[in-house]
Amino acid sequence: MGHSAVKDVYHQVGDKLNELEVRAPMDLYLYEILKEIFTSREAEIFCKMPFSLSTAKRISKITKIEEEELKRILNDMSSKGLVLDLFANGENQYSPSPMVIGIFEFSMMRTGKDVDSKLLADLFHHYLQDDAFCAANYKNGEKISPLRAMPYEDAVSNGQYTEILDYEKAYAIVDKSTKFAIGLCSCRHEKHHTGDKKCDIKLETCSTFDLAADSLIRSGLAREVTKKDAIANLEHSHDNGLIIMADNVKRNIFFMCHCCGCCCNALAGLSKFGYPNAVVTSNYIASINEDNCVECGDCIEACPINAIEMVEYDGGAKPQIDEKFCLGCGVCSLQCANDALRLVSREKRVLHPENTFERIILQCLEKGTLQNQLFDDRSKMSMRFMSGLVGGFLRLSPVKKALMSDLLRSQFLSMMQAGIKMQGKGWILEL
Repeated sequence: MGHSAVKDVYHQVGDKLNELEVRAPMDLYLYEILKEIFTSREAEIFCKMPFSLSTAKRISKITKIEEEELKRILNDMSSKGLVLDLFANGENQYSPSPMVIGIFEFSMMRTGKDVDSKLLADLFHHYLQDDAFCAANYKNGEKISPLRAMPYEDAVSNGQYTEILDYEKAYAIVDKSTKFAIGLCSCRHEKHHTGDKKCDIKLETCSTFDLAADSLIRSGLAREVTKKDAIANLEHSHDNGLIIMADNVKRNIFFMCHCCGCCCNALAGLSKFGYPNAVVTSNYIASINEDNCVECGDCIEACPINAIEMVEYDGGAKPQIDEKFCLGCGVCSLQCANDALRLVSREKRVLHPENTFERIILQCLEKGTLQNQLFDDRSKMSMRFMSGLVGGFLRLSPVKKALMSDLLRSQFLSMMQAGIKMQGKGWILEL
């Protein structure tokens, strides 16, 4: 697509999306998506908003829009999933939605006469099924995805069951949450409209908890349910061999996906495009007990990401696990009638971010966009200058590699947390 010398507001929205924690390269389909979901007024506000969570009062000062009018517009944008709206620190906090988890999911969770789901499904399908989106986020070996696989507890080897931590237990996460919502699975809804849905899994499975549940309920993007309903949703996933994927954090887990191999765009990052870090693995990996294996191939059919294949040996064939891609979800184990497949601990534990703040900081560091979170108000020349200066430094490969290393990562995050507290925004660390 050709670009004019002066970009229109929808190209500017695309530029801003591409500067968040998830890269969103512009193409014809993304341009048409943005024109469909944003009014020109909403697009202008999106471009002027600070990158990080901010009150309507702060955004009003930056955009020069009267606060009450701005609140109405921001709430309309929230109902369309264009901005994130969390009630924290005693008031609503707003920030631009990234492409995922954000604009794609919320756009395809919407229902009603004011949204053309079929059109959006077609546009998102073309955009996300091109390798360019995954490549922009994972081609350089990036490791911090917004999603992590969760192990089914009854698939874990008996000798290692006591090692499962609470943040790795889907039922424990639900049990300690206080507010629950379920909405349409965006990927399944998209495939429903494009004719690519090959499964008979119900559309309404997307789970959110606490602050995120409150936000989606207020925005009309999901319905409030009981804890019993949320547990029943987990049981549905277990019985239907779905991969459970959660917010890639240890504390305050806000969402949980219930994914099938035929519909999920995140899983396609592995199975179709070959990026093993498109979803972060659990701390477990599937292991075959060859003494019990009858070489039936049920595990191959069960694996949603095709990480198991039959290999020939001595005139026969047996299943073999591709350890590079195995997520450690345990779906294969659930379908093995001979107890020949169990989840065992990985040799090296996976380092999951402690909270949403850490996840976003690490995602941005990998993507080269951390400076936008540190200097988030582009209306100020001083912040634009510092953003460019610091951004150039952080994009240096040796710097990025060092800060992401096991040696310096915790010190770097501690420094970021200290900076947030100095700004009087310590509440963000509790999200």
